[in-house]
Order: sequence, then structure tokens, then C-alpha cells
Amino acid sequence: MTLSRKITRRAAIKGMAAAGFGVPFVYRAHAHAAPSETLLHASFGGNGMALADIGSLTASKHVRLVAVAEVDETRTADVRKRFPNARIYQDWRQLLDKEKGLISANISTPDHMHAAITMRCMQQGLHVYTQKPLTQTVYEARQLARVARQRKLISQMGIQIHSHGEHRTVVATIQAGAIGRVREVHSWSGKHWGDRNPRPKRTDPIPKTLRWDDWLGVAAERPFLAGYYHPGEWRKRLDFGTGTFGDMGCHILDPVFTSLALTAPRSVRSVGGAPNADSWGLNSQVRYIFPGTRYTADTLTLHWYDGDLRPPAELRKSIGDRNFHDQGSIYIGSEGVLYSPYIATMTLHPQDRFRDYKIPRQGSQDHYLQFVEAVRGNGRTSTPFDFAGPMTESVLLGCLSTRFPKTTLEWNADKMLVTNVKEANAFVRRRYRKGWEVEGL
Repeated sequence: MTLSRKITRRAAIKGMAAAGFGVPFVYRAHAHAAPSETLLHASFGGNGMALADIGSLTASKHVRLVAVAEVDETRTADVRKRFPNARIYQDWRQLLDKEKGLISANISTPDHMHAAITMRCMQQGLHVYTQKPLTQTVYEARQLARVARQRKLISQMGIQIHSHGEHRTVVATIQAGAIGRVREVHSWSGKHWGDRNPRPKRTDPIPKTLRWDDWLGVAAERPFLAGYYHPGEWRKRLDFGTGTFGDMGCHILDPVFTSLALTAPRSVRSVGGAPNADSWGLNSQVRYIFPGTRYTADTLTLHWYDGDLRPPAELRKSIGDRNFHDQGSIYIGSEGVLYSPYIATMTLHPQDRFRDYKIPRQGSQDHYLQFVEAVRGNGRTSTPFDFAGPMTESVLLGCLSTRFPKTTLEWNADKMLVTNVKEANAFVRRRYRKGWEVEGL
């Protein structure tokens, strides 16, 4: 039987009714699992980051992997070996239609499918662990946060760095007032998820082991190009990834948003590399203006750089004339400077001023176990969609701004609208391919 492509609440209810289950089973009470209950878990993605997520989640004795959706059969050998009892699907919709009693899921696919799969999971009452960036568009992020809140589901975005001791220490130090009110932050990543070259003008044979149409999912149809999209180059492509900024911004800016309690930006401006017709640009440079919080000056200016770009050379003097790490952030406050290399020990400057300062060191937490235990009714997650959604929105606005170089985009978060450049609003929400529509998105 051919499955319907359209994913709607009505279709889900109808399918469950045909299988002999009442509607309350599909949209069951969204309470946490009982503390003694084993979580029947599904993974969307079977290799790469998905396999790492599976391993970390099933490290808990309270999680049993029962099903995996992976469009490429060549990428299932490891998960089959490690979890021989798990059922493997190539179509993620079939998994959700056939697997009964699922409690939780991780969504660890290319970026363009995060929202569609996560939304369908939540519509069926599953608690969700979704990799970063939460979605590919601002609208999707807003909608996932709304539905998770309404259905009272446990959610966690896969920014494991949020629970790392080094970055938790940054948050504690800034919120303790060590460097006073922060007026400016410079953050960067040395990765190069972009491409200046046009899409190759060729068509390659689709491997028999790959369901190319399912891999495309909500994106527009196009020819298969070996090595250009799957399995790893999709991050560079406009329709599938979010470039370096989307990939690393949610990690590196997480302690920035957390420590400074940032809300939505007022404006965003790109002066770096712009995308071409198919791929994200290289060497992005983006500047945000945020309204002030209790930890900042009246306004907070946030600068982002990636690829070959770094903060201005004169800022090296503020951190003791040391070379910048490949990834990190510099916080400039009224009483000093905090330098935070990515997943490395932070330092306070000038060093003479902070020689006797007792840094409030924090330990690491298990980001995955936190999700598992929250689903079981023990505690809560630290990056639920109510936090991860707004932060993702801000990162994605930075990505969006690179399409309009040297143009300040004024942002109205309540209306989800760029108020001064109407053309920019075409990228706030995407149109899904016909037949792949998802209710609520």
C-alpha cells in the first residue's frame, strides 16, 4: 500500500482508527513516563550524529531502542550490529504509522527535516530530543516551541555543550557579575560550511540503497549528485543545511544567550560572504543589536564571524595578546573581559585585576540523561524548546541576513516580520514540497 505523502492530524487519527486504536492513544495524555518505565525509543537517522545520539541515550538502562528510520541502507550496518532487535525503516512516516507505544524519539537528520519529523512525533505524543539547529527556518522554530508547550511534552535540543562544565562556568561567572554589565560579545567558528561554486550541471545514478525522494523530503525535487548532498555536504546547501552559522552558532552562542538572558534581537546586519543560488556563503560576518537585560548594558551588540574571519586584531590585547582559538567568544563588560574558547577553560582579563578572583567552577552534566530522566518524571531538561526555539530563531536570522549583505534588517519578533525589507520575509518560512506538507508547519 502506498502511504499518503500529506502528514496531517486527520490522517494520523484515521490511520490509528483503522488499526483498531482510539484517538486518545494517538494523542495520549502528555504526562511524563512513570519513573520505573522503560522508554520505548525511536531514532530518525541511523548513522553519524544519529548513531552518537542513539548510543548516548541508550547508555541509560531505562531506554530501549525499538525502531530506526534511515533512508540509506548502506548506513545501517553499525546500528543493526549494536541493536539487532531494533526494526529498521527507510521511510520515517512508516515508522510512525506502524510502531505503537513509542514514548520518545531523537531526530538527528539533515537540518531541513528536523521540523517535519519533530512535529509529527509531537503530534503523536512523543517526547523529543532534536539535534541543532532545531529547525531550518524561524517559523518552524516558533511552531515547534508552541506545540511542545501546548502538549506539555518533554523536549531537548541537542546542544550538548550547554551541559558542559566549562560553559556552565562561563554562565555562572558572568551572572555573578565578575566583568560587570556586558556591552559587547564577539563569537566565531573556523568551520567552512559554504561553497562559492555553482551546482554541477550533471545527473548521477541514484544508488539502489538510497531512497532519494525520501531524503529530499520537504525540499524541492532535483537530480541526485554523488557527493554533493549526501551524506555530509548538505550543510553547505541552502535547501538542506544552515551553513557554518547554523551548524555552530547554536553551540557557541548558547552560553552567550544563557548567561546574558538574551531575548529576540532588534536588528541584524551581514557584511560578510553571501550565498549563491545553491549554497551558503563563506566567511560570514554578522552583527546583532539586542535589547538590554539585567546582565548587559542598555543594549548588547553581538558580532559573529566564521570561516577565515576573526574578531578585530586589537581585541587580542584585551585577552593578553594571545592568539584566538579556532572557536570561541569574548565578552566585554564594564569591569573586565571574559575569554571563552570553545569547550576549553575560560580566562578573565586583565589578569592582574582578577588574580585573586574565585571563579565559580561548575561541573558537567549529562545532557542526554537529563532528557531521559525528565521524560521519566525526574527533573527537567535545560534546553527545552521554549529556550532552544527562540535562540534558534536568532541564529537563523543571522543566516537569513547573509542573503541581504550590507543591509540592516529590523526585526519584529512578535509579528515574526522583517519590517523594513519585505523581500527578507520570504525566508522566514519555507514552502514544503507538494505532498510533504505537515500540519502546523
